[in-house]
Amino acid sequence: MATLVLTTIGSVVGGPIGGALGAILGQAVDRDVLFRPKGREGPRLTELAVQTSSYGTSIQKVFGTMRVAGSVIWSTDLIESRDSTGGGKGQPSATSYSYAASFAVALSGRPILGVRRIWADGNLLRGAAEDWKVTTGFRLHLGSEDQAVDPLIASAEGQSLSPAYRGIAYAVFENLQLADYGNRIPSLTFEVIADAAPVSAGAIVAELSDGLVDGAGVTLPVPGFAAYGNARAVIETIGSASGGWYAPAGGGLTMRAGNAADCTIIDSGVAAGTTGGARGTGATAAIETVLRTMTLAHYDPARDYQSGLQRVRRPGAGYAEDRIDMPAALDAVAAKTMAQAALDRAEAGRVRRTVSLGWDSIGIGPGARVAIEGAPGVWRVTGWSFERMVLSLECVRLAAAAQPVRASAGRVLSTPDALSGTTIVHAFEIPPLDDTPLSAPRLTIVAAGSAPGWRRAALLYSMDGGTSWANAGATAAPATLGELASTPGEAPAALLDRRSVFEVVLAHDGMSLASATAGAIDAGANLALCGDELLQFANAEQIGPARWRLSALLRGRRGTESAIGTQRPEDRFVLLEPGTSLSLDLPLTTLCGTVRVLAAGVGDVAGPAAAACVIDGASVLPPSPVALRWHEVGGGDVAISWTRRSRGGWRWIDGVDAPLVEERERYRVTLTWRDGTRTAEVDSPRVTLAAIERGGGTTVSVRQIGSFGESTGASLFIPSLEVQS
Repeated sequence: MATLVLTTIGSVVGGPIGGALGAILGQAVDRDVLFRPKGREGPRLTELAVQTSSYGTSIQKVFGTMRVAGSVIWSTDLIESRDSTGGGKGQPSATSYSYAASFAVALSGRPILGVRRIWADGNLLRGAAEDWKVTTGFRLHLGSEDQAVDPLIASAEGQSLSPAYRGIAYAVFENLQLADYGNRIPSLTFEVIADAAPVSAGAIVAELSDGLVDGAGVTLPVPGFAAYGNARAVIETIGSASGGWYAPAGGGLTMRAGNAADCTIIDSGVAAGTTGGARGTGATAAIETVLRTMTLAHYDPARDYQSGLQRVRRPGAGYAEDRIDMPAALDAVAAKTMAQAALDRAEAGRVRRTVSLGWDSIGIGPGARVAIEGAPGVWRVTGWSFERMVLSLECVRLAAAAQPVRASAGRVLSTPDALSGTTIVHAFEIPPLDDTPLSAPRLTIVAAGSAPGWRRAALLYSMDGGTSWANAGATAAPATLGELASTPGEAPAALLDRRSVFEVVLAHDGMSLASATAGAIDAGANLALCGDELLQFANAEQIGPARWRLSALLRGRRGTESAIGTQRPEDRFVLLEPGTSLSLDLPLTTLCGTVRVLAAGVGDVAGPAAAACVIDGASVLPPSPVALRWHEVGGGDVAISWTRRSRGGWRWIDGVDAPLVEERERYRVTLTWRDGTRTAEVDSPRVTLAAIERGGGTTVSVRQIGSFGESTGASLFIPSLEVQS
């Protein structure tokens, strides 16, 4: 007698399976001996989400498109960089440290086509447009059998000691900046494209079995799959999830699926050893013994390949439940349909039947699909025996094909994937925005990107025309900035400007402006640099994706009234908000010089953005005097007076005179008339113009002398005596 029971498959790799199946007749093949998995049972979804670096760790084989964690196969020590800033007059120096690392990560034990997105600690490191969110060098080796040694590994380890990792797809990161990851190599996951289209379940099984299993007959498409660990367990998992089974074929196995009958048989009722046996011997297991709940775990591409669970339950009695961990990229509908099909197979499989056939049906082997005359449905042969010229087949009923089941992936919390764009940087000198007087010139730097994903850029600055450069660290948070589409025009600085209206175009449509109440304006809201003028706006109206119309203006704020009306279209517009600017205190020797700035972000592949600023003392010089006035004092002489302003105490909240701030109160007065010029320095806000100095009218210019230089001039014209008379 010969008996063969064939239900599923464990390992078909590494054992004498070919010879055994090549001589099925006359042998007894026991699943517990040949097919039962040893040790681990199969892949778990968590294995594909945790990056490893241990020796002996198996590397998954990727099919289709799949998100996988890698295994670190080479790395350098942390690369430390240090930078010292400050140390100028009266300033202590500060040393900052930054860290980077270079390393290689194995991705797949079979060749791939490429890598799309990359996540670091769950946040995007590279987006779908292959734009990097953090500065790093990157090379991808696709896993060919002739790939060369990576040049970075070769330079670090030596050419002769550096493996090429042929047949393994891996990625190399060079000087990945680690500031965002706690100065350690982050846990990385990769969206790997191994095949251009979904791969059939049968093709995956065929490759994993080194061709011992023919999977051509199973065409169920699998969008993405990561085969991790024991090949026997992975193949069994694919069979369980896809509804496939394995049948002997020549010297190997074939994977089969579906419920199309290969042939129709008639139960002859000829039982071995009898002359008349019973026809249609069968049994139906109690419904309570059959699965009631099936859960399928998978990776959902709609949720950035986060693991998902789909659960189905049949009505009726019973408590049994089962779970399949399918390390595949499946959408919610496909996963739930697969779970429903598994549950349907379990319910259909409770019906079993033994049929007896004559010796001429000996070609019907285990794994065949048969239709039994007089019995509904299609049956799969699971057991086979041949004794005394009678063939007995043990059969289990196959379930009908599962129809698609409605399912939801649940709430999607995808990592934002916004392009960084190129860096836009502005450098300027303005009066300090608080009431703290400065003792050195201050350069203000703001930056943003041309796209919403921009985060920051590395800064360098030069005070000698670019001969040498100093590290200024990184930019502050992205600023709201753009350029003027029209100009605000002329207006007085002492009154609310309700007449002027102008438009700005912001750098991208992810930026926005907002209106502000009178109280918020009084507290400093909506302060913007337009060209060289500081102004505030109360009304902001969006008139396009990135275009805004501004009105209700306060002009020439913080002593910048001399810039009113000097703007031109395409001049800078910068909204000055806390946390969006970086300040550099410069030595006094930079006064009247130019400071150049370079800003390099991850999207600046064509080179860093550049800006330059002439340090004219706007941050340390006193504002010009205001309220120049004159009156006759007799004999044609004129008394001229003015009001001092201060670079401290702009809020004027105590009702007393603004603090002097400067070392002493001093003014330079220049009188210019038809026949001459006179310059005088006075220590009080008044001067007398003699009658003789009024010929043809006299222009009076007053500048306050501060600790670091003079203010801009405030002017007044006094008519001649003849005109007065």
